[in-house]
Amino acid sequence: MENTSVIVRVATPEDIHYSTIITDEMESSAKARGTGIAKRSPDYIEQKMREGKSVIAVTEEGVWVGFCYIETWSHGEYVANSGLIVAPEFRKSGIAKRIKERIFELSRTLFPDAKLFGLTTGLAVMKINSDLGYEPVTYSELTQDEAFWAGCKSCVNYDILMSKERKNCFCTAMLYDPKDHYQPEETAEDFKQHSKAYERLLRFKQSRFIKAFRKKNSGDNAGGGGGEKKKMFSLLNFFFNL
Repeated sequence: MENTSVIVRVATPEDIHYSTIITDEMESSAKARGTGIAKRSPDYIEQKMREGKSVIAVTEEGVWVGFCYIETWSHGEYVANSGLIVAPEFRKSGIAKRIKERIFELSRTLFPDAKLFGLTTGLAVMKINSDLGYEPVTYSELTQDEAFWAGCKSCVNYDILMSKERKNCFCTAMLYDPKDHYQPEETAEDFKQHSKAYERLLRFKQSRFIKAFRKKNSGDNAGGGGGEKKKMFSLLNFFFNL
């Protein structure tokens, strides 16, 4: 759908009437994918709006289009742009990219020294993140804040995450470190060159997790990353680190 009439901006307390439709769409989208982000309540979304830590997209007529919010962990050392959701009729129109760009700018303004990270099961979001300068990393490079991982409990794949000792799951982890990162041109070019490999390996990763979980081999092959930086170009090492 044409998105020229869609406004992407920082959400305010005046937007709280959108909170229920946002959380309902988050839940239905997660169910449709069979994977998903942690479930959030309307109250939680409203809190983010009041704090100025979220971005909303609406039409000029006031129709809700999309949303994303900021979470902080480890005393502000890590920041996540979470809950990205776009109304079904506006998907594949470039709105998700606009929201991600705006929430990235807001995060960098509010928390200029924080490491920005995200977890995603979608190739499209991986591309958007790559365009912003994010790179794939192992889970060991994410926050180890217990509150963050507790937020995964409502995800349908939480048992798989725990069977892997929180070292891996369906989601791909991506990180932007303001003190040590590739330029967006580099990460975008890498994604372009390896997008087919990412797609195949994501499918393989999910297939392997399902097979392993069904066999209840929770303790086998649960190796994790060594925390080394700059693994962007080591696709096999990254994705087969199961």
